[in-house]
Amino acid sequence: MRIFLTLILLTSVLSCKKAHEDRGKVKVVTTTTMLTDLVSEIGGEHISLQGLMGAGVDPHLYKASEGDVSKLYEADIIFYNGLHLEGKLVDVFEKMNGKINTVSLGDKLPKTELIPSEYFASNYDPHVWFNIQFFKQFAQIVTDELSKADVANAESYSKNNKKYQQKLDALDSEIKATVAILPAERRILVTAHDAFNYFGKAYGFQVVGLQGISTATEAGVKDVQNLSEFIIEKNIKAIFVETSVPRRTIEALQQSVLSKNHHVEIGGSLYSDALGDPGSSEGTYIGMFKHNVNTIVKALK
Repeated sequence: MRIFLTLILLTSVLSCKKAHEDRGKVKVVTTTTMLTDLVSEIGGEHISLQGLMGAGVDPHLYKASEGDVSKLYEADIIFYNGLHLEGKLVDVFEKMNGKINTVSLGDKLPKTELIPSEYFASNYDPHVWFNIQFFKQFAQIVTDELSKADVANAESYSKNNKKYQQKLDALDSEIKATVAILPAERRILVTAHDAFNYFGKAYGFQVVGLQGISTATEAGVKDVQNLSEFIIEKNIKAIFVETSVPRRTIEALQQSVLSKNHHVEIGGSLYSDALGDPGSSEGTYIGMFKHNVNTIVKALK
């Protein structure tokens, strides 16, 4: 009983300490883990940041809890991907329109540069973070919004942005060098759903997803059969699971290929709609990107 009371007291003290530390800071809420990492890089110690989604969470299917709604309504700024990625949160954001500064980052990108989709509600592929140049634009938008909300720390946000832009440029150069190892004819990426089209466009990969752009769309038997025939025809060495999509979808595809007397490896797990565990290399946008590319190149060589 004494231990229990001590834990309650400690939790209360820590909560009070955090509340004191966060007093006067801009309250920011983000949706996806990619955005949480980005905003943390720009905002640093000057903001109070809460991310709604954790590692491995699928934003296509994510529903806001009562606690999430409270966090959103208490925020000064909300950054979300938009383009209908967080489809089940759209109604919540619409109700907040005019009350809280909600920033749909994806919707601020030039539509002419987005990949259209006749099958998805937004008519655009929402997985824009797989284009590093788009993510650089996100960083600039976040910097501008934080600077408007907190003029006193605008210079700090600007400096953080400059450093992060340089890191993203270095990441892009590293990815290009790693991909160059892989012969062009082997750059065919087969995954659980169509999350990597911006990546493919940027680095010369043909990307094929078993499911559509949204994981809310289930793959049928015909989809599995057609894709298995494609894998055999192109003699693809490996296919990939995604950490935020059930493994069974790719395992079913592998079994379909095997039933036709052809072998294909599962080349590893890729991070698509969410980062890895906090504190890990893959728990950052840059670490996630490096992990994905190294996994893909190693399996397809």
